[in-house]
Amino acid sequence: VVLDSPDNGMGISPMEMLLLGLGGCTSFDVVSILKKARQKIEDCRVEVDADRAEEPPRVFTSIRIHYTVSGYELNENQVHRAIELSRTKFCGASIMMEKSGAEMKHSVEIIQL
Repeated sequence: VVLDSPDNGMGISPMEMLLLGLGGCTSFDVVSILKKARQKIEDCRVEVDADRAEEPPRVFTSIRIHYTVSGYELNENQVHRAIELSRTKFCGASIMMEKSGAEMKHSVEIIQL
């Protein structure tokens, strides 16, 4: 992974890397929880977007996470439960960012195959 300043455009910024870690952390949790619940999950995609404070240290003020979960006969309640468990219990990155004061918003799209 190449890290760079936003001005150079040669790689992602360290702050973008934090968001990538958040997306990876929560998606691993959601897939694992759904598999343990015997859900026939085929794919889980996570898109993360954020706003930052204008003044240094320019921390995240708002983070939006959108899940697209695909599978066969997925139980909508199980998908929402998996996301909630990731958010509140398992994903250290999500919990850490929420404790920093960032407003966390979650949305989900369930695609039945």
